[in-house]
Amino acid sequence: MAVPGGLRERKKEATRRALHAAAMRLTAEHGLDDVTVEAIADAAGVSRRTFSNYFGGKEEALLYGAERRMSALLAAFESRPSCESSWTALRAALSALQERPEEPDPQWAAQARLASDHPSVLARLLRQYAEFERHLADLIAARSNLPPGDVRSRVMAGAFMTAVRIAASTGIEERPLRPLTELAEETLTEMSRPFT
Repeated sequence: MAVPGGLRERKKEATRRALHAAAMRLTAEHGLDDVTVEAIADAAGVSRRTFSNYFGGKEEALLYGAERRMSALLAAFESRPSCESSWTALRAALSALQERPEEPDPQWAAQARLASDHPSVLARLLRQYAEFERHLADLIAARSNLPPGDVRSRVMAGAFMTAVRIAASTGIEERPLRPLTELAEETLTEMSRPFT
């Protein structure tokens, strides 16, 4: 995913990614409880203050990859042809999200496991999901010429995010890992069936 803007924005994004990568690596090596913000900053080659300029805590740094994936999904959804229904556009955006859909992304699985094992990570992830869901509902409403906050757009965004959450929790239990997009597609297909 390209970073828009000039050199300053690219440097900021490089710092965010370095902090995220350091947080993921240190957590994998030492466990979340034994990783400090200072250790993450040191591993990324920045000061504690610089860390604080980018993230509010280690949980936020750990979940930056999820935030980037959600932002990419929103951008992919917005770029879909206007002749597609919102549901079709959402599914197509999800499919386009992963460059190599046949391979699982180990990062999402690691983040899902962290959320499963650590309430502080889960709380942060749920806040991210809620924020993303609100933004997605607004985009769905705009795409469908509905007023902001319309119930239909909120239900669609909520259903989509429920499918993503179910796919993530199912995926971390499976061996071998399967791509999140594949699991989400299966879940979305099940959601499309009538409940009788």
